[in-house]
Amino acid sequence: MTSIIYSPKDIFEQEFKTSMRGFDKKEVDEFLDNVIKDYENFNAQIEALKAENEALKKAKFQARNTVSATVQQPVPQPTRVAQSATNFDILKRISKLEKEVFGKQIIE
Repeated sequence: MTSIIYSPKDIFEQEFKTSMRGFDKKEVDEFLDNVIKDYENFNAQIEALKAENEALKKAKFQARNTVSATVQQPVPQPTRVAQSATNFDILKRISKLEKEVFGKQIIE
């Protein structure tokens, strides 16, 4: 990665020679002021992204530790509850439902 040559302070303190047909000093100063603002914004964004990157690395590390701890613990298997209803009970219920449904349709 290349290093940064100018800091916002370096840009602000830079002096240029003037000549007979030079640039408008006010215009150059305004432009450099905008460059400094952009440069400071870029530095702030870089620092924010570095902080976010570190936070994400920590979260990833914690998530891996949590997952590995969860994987190591045996998962309890659900026990089968004995069915209280037998096939005969289920057939009785179906018969009652059919009488209710079809009996009402015939009356209507």
